[in-house]
Amino acid sequence: MKNVTDSFVSLGHWPSAGSFGFNTDILSTNLINLSIVLGVLIFFGKGVLSDLLDNRKQRILNTIRNSEELRGDAIEQLEKARARLRKVEMEADQFRVNGYSEIEREKLNLINSTSKTLEQLENYKNETIQFEQQRAINQVRQRVFQQALRGALGTLNSCLNNELHLRTINANIGMLVSMKEITD
Repeated sequence: MKNVTDSFVSLGHWPSAGSFGFNTDILSTNLINLSIVLGVLIFFGKGVLSDLLDNRKQRILNTIRNSEELRGDAIEQLEKARARLRKVEMEADQFRVNGYSEIEREKLNLINSTSKTLEQLENYKNETIQFEQQRAINQVRQRVFQQALRGALGTLNSCLNNELHLRTINANIGMLVSMKEITD
């Protein structure tokens, strides 16, 4: 500190400075210097400082306004989302109810379809049984007829002698010839 003070003292002894000199009393010079600096700062800095504070205040107010608008928008979107959620929940309940009724309807349709199919199969079975019975009856009739024919032929062959046989053949040939002449 002594060096700084000595440099001011040596500056105070310039011959061209005349009556101008430096006060080396640090306490009185600091107070004067501080009051001058504060006066200059207040005089010139008041406008800048108030502008800075006003700008800061406006930014804070704008931020608050924007925050309020965003909050209002967020609340509005929340209400819309809640309304959509309620709507979706109602639709889900409706789908669930419709799904259960659709399942019941499909179940009844399946039961009815299966019943109709079983009924048709029963009818086909009965028709097949009747067809097989008729076929069996026809086969039995045919066999009875064949056996009766064999028996009749056997009886005829045993009863007919050669002469009677030749006369029957000649009579049949005669009938065929007369039928042929009628048709010609």
